[in-house]
Amino acid sequence: MKQVIQTLRRQDAEKKRIPVVRMEIDYELATLHQAILQNDYATIKTCKERLEKLRQEMIQLEV
Repeated sequence: MKQVIQTLRRQDAEKKRIPVVRMEIDYELATLHQAILQNDYATIKTCKERLEKLRQEMIQLEV
């Protein structure tokens, strides 16, 4: 019974994380857009790496 409760709590926490990840993705996309406009290649690279990590996290959360 404890395992069932723990599983349900974990799933609930994961569902709450999805909107946060979406907001982080939006922020990174806005930052990436600004970096592209300014030809800031270091920031572009950083944003792309962060977006890749967020993408992987979203895939795991939505499974």
